[in-house]
Amino acid sequence: MNKQEVTAKVNELIAAPSVCAPVKSAAEAYLKAQDKASADALVSALAENVNTIDETIGFAESDMGRKIFGEDTAAAMAKKGREFKASGEKYCFCPACQAGSVIYENRKSL
Repeated sequence: MNKQEVTAKVNELIAAPSVCAPVKSAAEAYLKAQDKASADALVSALAENVNTIDETIGFAESDMGRKIFGEDTAAAMAKKGREFKASGEKYCFCPACQAGSVIYENRKSL
């Protein structure tokens, strides 16, 4: 990915409704500064917060996942997670994790 494509993904990440505050803050700081320190901070935030598909499935199937999302939504999330995993996906299917994983995988382009 070139720098322009990565910047577009960072903007996509910021706009994702599922993005957590630490990642959004790091992404906004990166767009403002676009220097090594802000890139390193973004990569660190992504490493800590982008969920694998196994983590997503596990959470959806947990007591806490069912409590947060409700039984039906949690079951649907777990099913979707298993479908993503079966198709070879490594990361959570939410918009933030999808954009974040692309940025993380292409971190050398930051």
